Amino acid sequence: MVKALYFNYLPNKSHLILIAICFLCLSGSLSSQTNHKKILAEIAGEKVTMQEFVQVFRKNNNLAETTDQASIKEYLDLYVNFRLKVKEAKVLGYDTLKSFRQELNGYRAQLAKPYMVDEEATERLIKEAWERSKEDLRASHILVRVDKEAIPADTMAAFQKAMKIWERLSNGEPFANVAAEMSEDPSARDRDAGDRIIRGNRGDLGYFTVFDMIYPFENAAYSLKINQISKPVRTEFGYHLILLTDRKPALGKILAAHILFLNSPGAAHQDSALVHQKAKMVYEKLNSGISFDELAANYSDDRSTADKGGVLQWFGANRMIPNFIEEIYKLGEPGNYSPPFQTQFGWHIVKLLDLKKPGGFNEAYAELKDKVQKNERSEVIKESLARRIKKEYGFKEKPSALNPFLTHLKNDTLEGNWTMPENVNLSKPLFSIGKKKYTQKNFRDYLVSIPKPPRPFDFQTQLMGNYHAYVEKELLNYEDRQLEKKYPEFRALMNEYHDGILLFELTDKKIWSKAVKDTTGLDKYYQEHRYDYMWGERADASVFTFLSEDNILFSKAKSLAAEKLENEEILAQVNKDNQVLMIQRKNFSKGDHELVDKVEWTYGVKETMSNDGHKALVVIHNTLEPGPKELNDARGLVTADYQNYLEKEWIKELRNKYPVKINYDLIPQIKP
Repeated sequence: MVKALYFNYLPNKSHLILIAICFLCLSGSLSSQTNHKKILAEIAGEKVTMQEFVQVFRKNNNLAETTDQASIKEYLDLYVNFRLKVKEAKVLGYDTLKSFRQELNGYRAQLAKPYMVDEEATERLIKEAWERSKEDLRASHILVRVDKEAIPADTMAAFQKAMKIWERLSNGEPFANVAAEMSEDPSARDRDAGDRIIRGNRGDLGYFTVFDMIYPFENAAYSLKINQISKPVRTEFGYHLILLTDRKPALGKILAAHILFLNSPGAAHQDSALVHQKAKMVYEKLNSGISFDELAANYSDDRSTADKGGVLQWFGANRMIPNFIEEIYKLGEPGNYSPPFQTQFGWHIVKLLDLKKPGGFNEAYAELKDKVQKNERSEVIKESLARRIKKEYGFKEKPSALNPFLTHLKNDTLEGNWTMPENVNLSKPLFSIGKKKYTQKNFRDYLVSIPKPPRPFDFQTQLMGNYHAYVEKELLNYEDRQLEKKYPEFRALMNEYHDGILLFELTDKKIWSKAVKDTTGLDKYYQEHRYDYMWGERADASVFTFLSEDNILFSKAKSLAAEKLENEEILAQVNKDNQVLMIQRKNFSKGDHELVDKVEWTYGVKETMSNDGHKALVVIHNTLEPGPKELNDARGLVTADYQNYLEKEWIKELRNKYPVKINYDLIPQIKP
C-alpha cells in the first residue's frame, strides 16, 4: 500500500531525500489537459495544481497495489503531510542554517557535473580513443626541453633548435644517431651504471596505444605514416620530433610466461655465446615435450617468476621492451612459444598464455569515458564547453582594458606581485557574459587570490595566461548559475534534495532523536501500552548439545539431569576429560529453538534429535504463563511505536497550525 512509502521509512538522510524525490519528481501528464491548472489543494498557503499532483502520483503509482479513488485520497493525505513538514522546517529557519547550505551545495556540485560538460566534444573524444585503441604504435622521439611557462625568448630558442634538428633528419641523417647526439631525453644515450653500461634507446619509445602518452604527443603520433617524421610538437615537456616506425593491430592485454637467460654485466662475447647455447638447449628440451613450467623452474634466471612457471603479470604493449613485444606479435595464438631471442637483458623464450583484445565500442564505452574525463582530454572538453557558453550568451571582451595591467605591473613580475597602484582606475569592463559585466577590478582581485608562480616568468605570457584562465573560470561559473533556469529536471532535482534534507533534519529532532533521548516519554508510553508487548507461553528450559557421539557420556548427562543436578555440576562431570557438552538455559518462546519446539513442554528430561541427526537433551524446568514484556525486552518495538505516536501527534499539531484546503470534487477527474 502507499502507506509503505512514508511510514515504514528508515531513519537515514538518503532515504528521506528519496521520499522527497518520490513526492516531487515531475513525470507524466494529466489525462485531461483542460484541468491541469485547476487548484486541487492549498497547503499552508501554497497552491497545488491538478497537474502537479498527478505528476507526483504517477511517478509513484507502482508503489500502490491499487489506483482507485481511495488510494488517490490516501496518497494525497501523505503528500499534504509531507508539504506541511517542509513548511514547518522553513518557518523554523532550517533552510538558513550554514550546515544546511553547505550540505545542499555539496549535493548540487555533484548533481551539476553531468551538465557541466560538452557532450558533443566528449563523445567525439571517446570515439577517437576507441578508434586509436585498435592499434599499437611504435615511435621514436627527440626531445628539446622547454618549460611550459618559459619566456617567449626561451620558447623560440627551443623551437629553432628543434627545427634545425628536423632539417638534419630531412636531409637523411639516421634518426637514432641524431637522437643519441641531440635528444634531451636521458634515456636516448648510453649511461654508465658503475658495473656496466646501460645502452641508450636512441629515442625508441617502443610500442604504445591510446592513453599511454600525453595527449598532444599521441595526437601527433597517430597522425603520422610509417617512417614519417613530424615537425616539432609542443607538450608540457618541450618540443618533440616524432618518427613513427610501426603500427600494428592492438594486442590488448597480454598474459605470457618467459624463461630468461641473463647476460652477466660486462660479459665477454664468448660468455654471451655460452648463454645463447644454454637457451638453445632448453628450447630443444621444450620441443621434446618437457613442460614450460618445469623448464622455467629449473633454468630461468628470473627468480621472481621461475617458481610460477615463468608467468608474468598481465601487461600491455607499452610495458615491455620492443623486441619482447615483437616476439609476442609473432606468436599469434595462446599456447605458442618462441625460439630463443635476444634483448639487452639476455636471451628469452616466451610463451603466450592469453590475450584480451580491445572490446567493442559499447563494451569499452564506460572505461573510455572515464579515462577521457580524467586525462588531458578533460581540458579539451572544458575549452569546448567554454566556447559553447561564449556563443550561447553572447560573450564580448575588450582586450584594450588589459592595458593598465601591462603598464603598471611590469616591474613586479619576478616576484609575482599583482598589486596595482592605488590611483589606477579599474572600473572599466574587461568582458561580459550575458548581461553580467566583469571589470578590471574583478580581474585584479582574481590575480591577487591565485598562488604566485614558482619561478621567474615572462610577464605578458603569464598575464595573458591568467586572463584566459579567469575568463574560462567565470564562463563555467556563469553556466553553473543558469542550470536551474535552463534545465527543469535539474531544478526539480535540487528542490527534491532541498526538501529532503530539511525533512531529515526536522524529523530527526521531532521524532527519531526524541524517541531515543526522551526516556521519560518512552517509559510513559510503555506503561500506557505495556499489554501491547506480551510474551506468549514460555518454557524455562536447558538445551544439552553434544559435540561427540559418545553414548556413555550422553547417558551420564541424562542421568545427572534426571537427578536434578545444577547445569554447572553436570558440565564439570561430563566435560572432565574433554569438552563434549554445551548447555544453554533460558526462557524460550515458540520458535526460539528447534529442539525446544520438538519436545512436549512438561516438566522433566526429554531426549530428542537435532535436524542433523545428533542426539540431544531438553530439560523443561518450568512453564511460564503469558504476560507483558519488560521495557528492556521490547525496547526496539516500543521505540518504533513511540516514533509512530510522535509522528501522528506532530501531524495533528501541523494540521492545526497550518490551513489545508482540498478540492475533493476534482479527485474523480484524476485518471491514473
